[in-house]
Amino acid sequence: MSAASLTLDRIDIKILDILQKDGRISNIKLAEAVNLSATAALARVQKLTNEGFILGFEAKLNPVLLDANFVVFVEILLDKTTPHVLEDFSEAVVEYPEIVACHMISGGFDFLVKIRCQNMEDFRRISGQTLWQLPGVKETRSYPVMEVIKDSSQFKLPQKVK
Repeated sequence: MSAASLTLDRIDIKILDILQKDGRISNIKLAEAVNLSATAALARVQKLTNEGFILGFEAKLNPVLLDANFVVFVEILLDKTTPHVLEDFSEAVVEYPEIVACHMISGGFDFLVKIRCQNMEDFRRISGQTLWQLPGVKETRSYPVMEVIKDSSQFKLPQKVK
């Protein structure tokens, strides 16, 4: 049994599900949706935030209108995977806003990054001025995205509750 299912009840899970779909829902509408008073709903949201289940709220921006519609996934192989090199790389990669996601992976490469930028020319600049300047980079493989089918930060919540 997961840690989340040990501490969340069905109302908590419903609140999390509603908020991950609409982070701007009013507290009154949220309370109505979960059959609680506005005060009780707010207390639940505060508790879920304080316990780390809710990490924050942010707007989902339109990349087409903001010239960031070109997506490239890049596999990155480091020259060595010592703790010092991994730490240096990890600290450096978070400094670049063009890199919107970075995951340490197992397999043939060490990291998989997702880049959002304006176009291929912009990516070529980022590749040379950013990716190859990151500590320990030995090799990269780039995969420009032809079409985005699904791009969501929402995920399936646990169904088992106390």
